[in-house]
Amino acid sequence: MRSTVRRHLGKVVAGAAIAVTGTAVMVGITLPGSAGAEEPGGRGGGLAARQAARQQDQSVGPGVVEQAPAEGATGKGDDPLTDDEVRRAERIALSGPQLAAGQNVEGGKGPQRLAVDLAEPDADELDDPNAPRRAEVTLYDYKSDALVTKTVELRSGKVEGTGAQHGVQPPLTREENAEAARLLIADPLGAGLKADYKDATGKELTSPGQLMLTGIVYRAVPGAQPPVLDQCGTHRCVRLLPKIPNGAWIDGRSFVIDLSARKVGRLG
Repeated sequence: MRSTVRRHLGKVVAGAAIAVTGTAVMVGITLPGSAGAEEPGGRGGGLAARQAARQQDQSVGPGVVEQAPAEGATGKGDDPLTDDEVRRAERIALSGPQLAAGQNVEGGKGPQRLAVDLAEPDADELDDPNAPRRAEVTLYDYKSDALVTKTVELRSGKVEGTGAQHGVQPPLTREENAEAARLLIADPLGAGLKADYKDATGKELTSPGQLMLTGIVYRAVPGAQPPVLDQCGTHRCVRLLPKIPNGAWIDGRSFVIDLSARKVGRLG
């Protein structure tokens, strides 16, 4: 990481002072490392600690890594869902014509997959070792801005329950964060993000795959954002916290990406 980076995206933090200079911020992060390892009383413990560590290493035999057991196609009881069960539950949940007419975050056919979890057993099944295993499939339909849940009984392959809610915004998935970054990079408001990335790496930022991405759901507050973001909360909106791999964070919190409307706005 370079010791000096020009700040195209805005706030530069130096000690207790904050200088607002543009449209976002490049934040340098000091990670725990070897600092102090050679100093008495430091993290490394000095020469005596290193000698003791070497003696301990010599007295312990090499470790043995055991291969993980093969995962079965079907779990039992309250075992976590297997990969096969997750795929089966998703396939069943997405098989209906109404769901097939939905839309994912990229605008493609079918709602966006969010999560697949083991469903709680019914009250009269708690002590039954052969109780049915059910999966709760959570989806987001960008066409209707609805959170859709489907309860799938895995043994029979039947959908036992369906629910749809509006205005409910669960945590964002990796695919949604990536699409938000793609929209920001392509938008004129993303110019500062691209400039900061080039300053830090010497390379052009052209795709989300060049960043490590974390996203936070944003909900509109009356009068706190431009009109383009007033539907956030009903729409699915995200504030990104991008990071350069092995480098600095880029503070993109001033920008909100409305994934439902596929538009970008700036706060403040």
